Amino acid sequence: MKIVLLGPPGAGKGTQAKELAKRLKLAHISTGDLLRQNVSNGTALGKEAQGYMNKGALVPDELVSKMLIERITQPDVKDGFILDGFPRTIAQAETLDTMLREKKMEIDLAVYLDSTEKVIIQRLSGRLVCSKCGANFHITNMPPKVSMVCDVCQGSLYQRSDDKEETIRRRLDVYKKESSPVVQYYETKSKLERINADLEAGVVLDEIIRLAKEQK
Repeated sequence: MKIVLLGPPGAGKGTQAKELAKRLKLAHISTGDLLRQNVSNGTALGKEAQGYMNKGALVPDELVSKMLIERITQPDVKDGFILDGFPRTIAQAETLDTMLREKKMEIDLAVYLDSTEKVIIQRLSGRLVCSKCGANFHITNMPPKVSMVCDVCQGSLYQRSDDKEETIRRRLDVYKKESSPVVQYYETKSKLERINADLEAGVVLDEIIRLAKEQK
């Protein structure tokens, strides 16, 4: 089973992907994590990506795709994966399909986590991130046991500069322009399912699992 999770920032893609991977026993592939791991491990692809990042440039789709190709050939992906953070554009969606076809694979299900702007702003403006391990918490929805200290690794928590309300609204505008065509792309292939992501995380997770089981 190969699943793509789509949705705006704050819709819960990362949270749902991790839980979904555990419940369905599939690999969770986050392109953000993949990029950081390659850079941290000093791989050839990571060094190439670091060069772009040092200049303040975006890492090209082609390079991210190479990291993905390498990742999906690893043993833990043999039963499938949950893809989080990719594709974000039509070009990325087409690249992904081409890449999977070469491995005799295809996306089985694309789930769009549909969340309202009001809920997204509430979620993101209260988000706290661990400076050491990257774990996410929330001031009201999921506070740490000790204020501003990570439950996982005891690192210090901080609020990302792009989680301020004005910045969030701009990010949502950019997302709508870039990613709406991706939603339509999977819709035309009859692979897209929409879920109300404003609901509680557990309810959303159960609905995604139900949809995934229907695909088997």
